[in-house]
Parts: sequence; C-alpha cells; structure tokens
Amino acid sequence: MSEFSHVDDSGAVRMVDVGDKPSQRRRAIARAVVRMAPETVVRLRSLPKGDALATAQIAGIMAAKRTADLIPLCHPLPLSHVDVALELHDAQVEITAAVETTAQTGVEMEALTAASVAALAVYDMAKAVDKGMTFDVELVEKVKE
Repeated sequence: MSEFSHVDDSGAVRMVDVGDKPSQRRRAIARAVVRMAPETVVRLRSLPKGDALATAQIAGIMAAKRTADLIPLCHPLPLSHVDVALELHDAQVEITAAVETTAQTGVEMEALTAASVAALAVYDMAKAVDKGMTFDVELVEKVKE
C-alpha cells in the first residue's frame, strides 16, 4: 500500500512538492447524483431560465476555481477549462464536472469540488420542498497527456 502523499516521514502534513514534475495537459471528470422525489424534479423542470440548475452550474464553476482556497493542501492551478453540466432525470439530478489544465499536478480535486458544490447548490435550493434528498460524488476519470 502506498503512503499518504500529504504526510511526511515524521507524520506531519505537508503540501506535495511538484516542482520537479513537468507540466502536462491534465483532465478530470467527477459526477454527483442528487437523489430526490420525482415531484421535486418536476418542480425544478418547471422553473424559468436562470433557474436553480443554472445557479448550481455557476456555483460549480466558481468552486473549481477556488479549490485551493477550500482544500488546504491543494495547489492553486491555472484552469484552462471548467464545464459543469446538469441533467434532470426521473428522481435525480446528475451533475458532471470536467476540469482541464496544463500543470504539474492533476485537477481531480477541482472536478470533485465543482461537482460537490453544484450538488450542494441544488440541495440548498430544493431543501424547502424535499427533506429527503441525498447525494453522492465520485471521480469518473483522471487523465494526463
């Protein structure tokens, strides 16, 4: 089993030194699924443009850009692209966050943060009508070229 990357030999936390790594194009995709009552999806679907889903999309994009401010040991990265897409299904909202950079370290934390915050935004906007919502977040893809 590998050692934790953010813990040194003495057990102290540290930021990983990526100074010797070459910059490479990197991409990560994360997905969040917010499960809710079918009636909640119907209500979300009926909202006009500029609705809850657009708000969640912008929240996810903003979160990806602020990941290093939220996760203490993450490196601040120059993001070249962030895409947060939300799809309504029968009893859930599926959120896909894709993040890209050319840097010395990956963007999986940015993708996971974007998907998580977008899910939290959906939850926040719908919690008044659906107390039983839950959500999960997962890393779908991590690629370096």
